[in-house]
Parts: sequence; C-alpha cells; structure tokens
Amino acid sequence: MTGKSQLGEFLQTRRSQLRPEDVGVPTYGERRRVPGLRREELALLAGVSASYYTRLEQGQSLSASSTVLDAIAGALRLDDSERRYLHDLARADRHRTRGRRPSPERVTEATAQLMDVLADVPALVLGLRSDVLAWNRLGHALFAGHLDPDSPDTPARRPNMARLVFLDCHTRDLYADWPSKARAVVGNLRLVAAQHPQDTALHALLGELSAKSAEFASMWADHRVKACTVATYEMRHPLVGPLTVVQQTLSDGQGPNVVVATTEAGSTSRAALSLLAQATDQPGTRHSTQDTHPDDSAPTRPSADTA
Repeated sequence: MTGKSQLGEFLQTRRSQLRPEDVGVPTYGERRRVPGLRREELALLAGVSASYYTRLEQGQSLSASSTVLDAIAGALRLDDSERRYLHDLARADRHRTRGRRPSPERVTEATAQLMDVLADVPALVLGLRSDVLAWNRLGHALFAGHLDPDSPDTPARRPNMARLVFLDCHTRDLYADWPSKARAVVGNLRLVAAQHPQDTALHALLGELSAKSAEFASMWADHRVKACTVATYEMRHPLVGPLTVVQQTLSDGQGPNVVVATTEAGSTSRAALSLLAQATDQPGTRHSTQDTHPDDSAPTRPSADTA
C-alpha cells in the first residue's frame, strides 16, 4: 500500500480533481486531454517551478519545505486536515524506515474507569487500527450485537470496525447512509497511515480491505482525507428500529480513543436507546474491559471517529 511515493500519488489525485474554473485558470475554450489542472498550472498557482513540482509529484524530490507544502496546499484548496495530511506524507517520504511490529494495545485503568462511568451511553474503546479493545453493554448492543460480547478480551478475536463497516453485512445494514460512514472510515485510515507509515499491521489491514472490498479500494484510491471526531448518523437497528445518534471521539492524545453515541434528549432516538438498554439488560452481562493496565498507554492514536 505504500507505493513509490504516497505524497506524489496524493498530489496527482487531488490535482486531477480540481477543475480550472474552480481556481480561476482560463482555458480559452480549448479541449483538454486530461482531467483537472495541468502540472504547470498547479505549479504557477503555488508559486513554484513546474520542473520542481513535477519532480515532487513523481517522487523524485523528498526535500519540500513546510513553506512550499503550504503553498501547494493552498493551490489545491486543501482544508486543515488535508494540509496536515500533506505534511505527514512529506515527512514519511523523507524518513522512510523499515516496517516494524506494533506494540500491543491495551485499555488503561483511566479508560476503564471512564467506560464504567459511561454505562448508560453506548461506548467503544478503539485502538490505532480501529480494533475494538473494549465496549460496554450498550456499545456492543448498538454497534455489534450479533458478535460475541467477550470478543474484545482476546487480541486475536478482537473485532475491527473498519472490517465490519466494509465486510460485515450486519454493520453495513446498520447505517442508512452507508457510503457516508464508509468514507469517514477510509478518510480516518488515510490520516493514520500517513502518521504511522511504518506500521506493518496497519498496512496489512489496508491490503486486506483493498483485496476484499472493491468499494474500499475505490475510496482509498480517491485520496480523500476526513477527520471526523463528531458525526451524525441515522441507524437502522434490528431490535429497536431507526434512531439518529451523534458519534463523538474522546481522546487524550496519548492512548486509545473512546467513541460514544449520544441522542437528543426527549427524542424518539433516546427512547429507542432506552428500549435497547432494557432488551439487553440480562443478568450476568458484562462489558469487556479486562486487560487493563494502570501505567500502560497505547503508543499511538487515530485522530478521527471510526466506529
């Protein structure tokens, strides 16, 4: 999934998605053989030479300064998340290293305490690659009630939310606007991959999803970046019917993320969650937060919602 230059691929893809009229480039009615802006047009907008920009896009130059990258980001009309992603790609290209085996991810004692406090709110603990490290009873019931509630306790059996969104029919049916959820998952994985280019487990996941899902492969090739810490989704739950939730990512910047799903007070969605809580309130039911370590913190984090 790394290719010759992720930076070059990103620049080429985003350049092809910009129309001349979007950035005020006159075409004088000429017929254009390629979509989007030409390299020399983008270079002119960014204030760099066409030859330098060409080398950058072809992966032949790894020395772009922050100033140059910001100028190119401005020419490409990138938002803040995309701009940070561009800098991450350039940094990864400059410091290419061999892949390494990731450290195990665990739920810290502080996160376990937070999950206990959130007992009445659907909540998941997600690792760097969207692995479910833990969930509370409502989180399991809302997002993956068809799976074994104890599966996050064993690393080899942990569900992965990206896999579920693209490869699991139950999860796909859960979202009324599945493409929107899928794009958010891909956009988040793009951000994580740029921040952690040496993570072999992450690249194995990306390869698996590309091989098994043509939709994932197409969205990944689109190079869209989406930081989505707060998003509203309409869900179609098999037990309680339709409900609208706001998925929010809570992160301290040091360890796994906690993703919670909230509903509007007094709404039918809040009532549906209450029904779900009653339907799944079985004696002996527990949420999965074993494997907690008071002094552990995961080495890395995703920056957006992937649940």
